[in-house]
Amino acid sequence: MLRYTLLRLAIFVGCFAAVWALVYAGLLPRGLGESNGLWVLLLSLVISAPISFVALRKQRDAASENIVTRVDRAKVGFAKSASQEDHLLDSAEAPAAQPATRTTGGRARAHTPTTPTQG
Repeated sequence: MLRYTLLRLAIFVGCFAAVWALVYAGLLPRGLGESNGLWVLLLSLVISAPISFVALRKQRDAASENIVTRVDRAKVGFAKSASQEDHLLDSAEAPAAQPATRTTGGRARAHTPTTPTQG
């Protein structure tokens, strides 16, 4: 991914230098008033985008495959983590799901919590 980004930046810088030279030589208009820098920047972006699209196809495809691989690994890791959490939650809830019992006078009786009365 870094290689693709650096190559794309290099193409932009080359286009910027070429457009700047053409504007300085008078072959391209200078822009309106003080907008010369912005004009050169925008024209460089417009020119470098299709060049990058065509020239860096292999690098872009390799970068996207790398991203897909990393996303798939992250999904597997998240699923594994979620299943471990589910297992831990299920094992923690299993004893709580059964009502607590206490014995009084030899008989087992379910414990029901009492709420305090207001008064």
